[in-house]
Amino acid sequence: MAAYAEGFNLLSKATTYDFDIDEAEVAELWRRGSVVGSWLLDLTASAYVKNPELSEFSGVVSDSGEGRWTLDAGIDLAVPMPVLASALFSRFASRDEDHHANQLLSAMRNEFGGHVEPPASTAPMAPEVPDGGD
Repeated sequence: MAAYAEGFNLLSKATTYDFDIDEAEVAELWRRGSVVGSWLLDLTASAYVKNPELSEFSGVVSDSGEGRWTLDAGIDLAVPMPVLASALFSRFASRDEDHHANQLLSAMRNEFGGHVEPPASTAPMAPEVPDGGD
């Protein structure tokens, strides 16, 4: 699920590159024209038809316990599960559980390299797309 969400998130930002991508159309295309069929793509296409901007959703993603249990079992049995671990931690991040850590990262970057970040009241919601040059 997280991989699909990341892909559609990238598509939603494509206007930065002067592309106008209809995410609902892409979902429909992928669910019918892709090598890998997926019920999740069916559900994604349905969600876009119902609400193309997904405006009724806050972006806070809960976890019901199955991922935690599975990851705990993977740890107990020494089975690597990096994708599941990443997806579970992304859910925590969606609830702003990483806010303090991100504040501290900004502070450390400022301390070691003079990377001045805007104050919280004026900080942009998303970073600017780099121009490719340094």
